[in-house]
Amino acid sequence: MRIAIIGAGRVATNLAPALQRCGHEVVEVWSKSRIAAVALAEQLGCRYMWGSLDVITCEADLYLIAVKDTVLADVIRQLHSGREQALMAHTAGSMPLSLFADAGHERGGVFYPMQTFSKERAVDFSRVHFFIEASQRSDERCLMDLATELNANADFVHRSTSSSRRQLHLAAVFACNFVNHCCTLADGLLADAGLDFSVMQPLVEETVDKLHQLPPAEAQTGPAARRDENVMGLQRAMLSNRPDLQRIYTLLSSSIMNVERMKETHPQPLSYKEGNITTI
Repeated sequence: MRIAIIGAGRVATNLAPALQRCGHEVVEVWSKSRIAAVALAEQLGCRYMWGSLDVITCEADLYLIAVKDTVLADVIRQLHSGREQALMAHTAGSMPLSLFADAGHERGGVFYPMQTFSKERAVDFSRVHFFIEASQRSDERCLMDLATELNANADFVHRSTSSSRRQLHLAAVFACNFVNHCCTLADGLLADAGLDFSVMQPLVEETVDKLHQLPPAEAQTGPAARRDENVMGLQRAMLSNRPDLQRIYTLLSSSIMNVERMKETHPQPLSYKEGNITTI
């Protein structure tokens, strides 16, 4: 398949080489930034374009759009002209499939790899779940086949809807982005004590490893899970000079205690929903 990559950020920098390794021809990379376009195109050995979207090839089989959500609708509208019969797919978690129909484009799809991406670290796509959606069944099949080439485990390739994918992305923000931010805050607290974050890494790794065996609600530990008010009071006092962290600490501790109280009335393993318990 001849693929044009629209965008040269974190997602594109990981996806494009992986698709190339699967035997697809990445014919062109476009970015708003010339520096970013050149860097990725040189890695792939393909053409690069930058600036205006008018310069992008009209000869690709698939236009894979990995740009910021704020400009996605505008990029799709501009790409449509001259490429009316081509398959286009975006990689965004929270943006709907309907963006393509809104632009008058009939062959639209979503190719969403649910993973955190960095340019400095290559992602192992055999560990990535893909969520696929398309306007036409044949295009859905094409995108699912493409995902299966990246991850041969069919259990990791899912048909999705825009609404379920939006909920999935919200959950990912909690499970990934907020967790990483909490590690950033922890790094700052450790630095205040002259300690390096490396001392925390075995703890973080064990926390994640446990989730392969236990539901998150069952794996919870710490002073809030024990309802140890003495420790929590001391730790809140330690954060008195950082009211932002103190509020985060209090809010998260309260949420943990709420889940622990619900577990007492629902002894089966459970997953947590606000105001509701689902046993699993």
